Amino acid sequence: MREMGALEGKTIVLGVTGGIAAYKACDLTSRLRKAGAQVFVIMTHNACNFIHPQSFETLSANPVVTDTFARPERWEVGHVALAKKADLFVVAPCTANMMAKMACGLADDMLSTTLLATSAPVLLAPAMNTGMWNHPATKANVQLLQDRGVLFVGPEGGSLACGDSGTGRMSEPADILRRAEEILDVRKDLLGLRVLLTAGPTREMIDPVRFITNRSSGKMGYAVAKAALDRGAQVDLISGPVSIAPPQGAVLHSVVTTGDLLKEVTGRCGECDILVQAAAPADYTPLEAAAQKIKKEKGADLTLVLKETPDTAAAAGKLKKPCQVFVGFAAETENLTANARKKLVSKNLDMICLNDVTRKDAGFDVDTNCLTLITDSGAVELPLMTKRQAADRLLDEALRIWKEKNASKAQ
Repeated sequence: MREMGALEGKTIVLGVTGGIAAYKACDLTSRLRKAGAQVFVIMTHNACNFIHPQSFETLSANPVVTDTFARPERWEVGHVALAKKADLFVVAPCTANMMAKMACGLADDMLSTTLLATSAPVLLAPAMNTGMWNHPATKANVQLLQDRGVLFVGPEGGSLACGDSGTGRMSEPADILRRAEEILDVRKDLLGLRVLLTAGPTREMIDPVRFITNRSSGKMGYAVAKAALDRGAQVDLISGPVSIAPPQGAVLHSVVTTGDLLKEVTGRCGECDILVQAAAPADYTPLEAAAQKIKKEKGADLTLVLKETPDTAAAAGKLKKPCQVFVGFAAETENLTANARKKLVSKNLDMICLNDVTRKDAGFDVDTNCLTLITDSGAVELPLMTKRQAADRLLDEALRIWKEKNASKAQ
């Protein structure tokens, strides 16, 4: 018996705007249908200059809507009917023009009208010239839409149809499909649980303008935060300095130094059910930070005397209650498993997530990861996957351990 996926039986309204990437929407339609979704396509008039509507009608097995005033086969207000049917509204490709319409609340064609009427989650896959994507007006529109809860996938970097190279290429259909599945994965198995997360790097000041830090982008921790929120948890996110926005719904606690991180974690870990420590704190800090900027003296070397920073994970481990689950990360470059298992014991963790940061497709500042989940009872090697997918697998295991620890409460 085939396992039902997140899109099985769901209704996806797919908006297609005018751009060369419209041909990829045909592949996306096919993938959505194969995943079990019913697909209704709305095309702008410009999109029809790139792909004939009959292509989408064949792939979706549904009529394609292009005209706001076309007479329906049965009486219903077209844009309202599709807006209500949608479990998810995807626009791929989404032009800068369509995002500008959405930001301003314009409704001058069937697609923009239906988008304005829907209450379903909206996922945009932008596609445009690099200059258009980087224009301040587009950036402002993206930020405004994100603030309203609109979701994005891409755009990606690379060669564009216009001959330029840069960010602006529409994400691949497989990536858009995965994002749609994540959005419609309605598991609420963390409902009622409190998850405390740490993410990003810390900074240790050398002088007022220089600091010691590391390459952590915060992407893994933020992915876990988003996954936990989607699954119903109450999430507190303790984050070092990063350049990404926190997931909507998380309570953000910003920190800078490892000392700040220690204070926040030890002050809050007693109230959580699951603690996931994905932050990468600096291991050393200057013995004494200079009060003024250290001036460069030609020909003279600079010697820094460093001391260890406090071990946040070990300090939290000493405070762990029997009913709690504490998860750590081990970013390693050699003796991977041995080093990870040593940390598992020394920091009193229930699970440690090992990743080889020498890999170019895993670890720091990329969107994929390859984790090994290590517990006292064994290890599970995960294949290369998106950080969001890895986050869900991590939470699956953490929840399993939590249920085992708290089984007596339920009896």
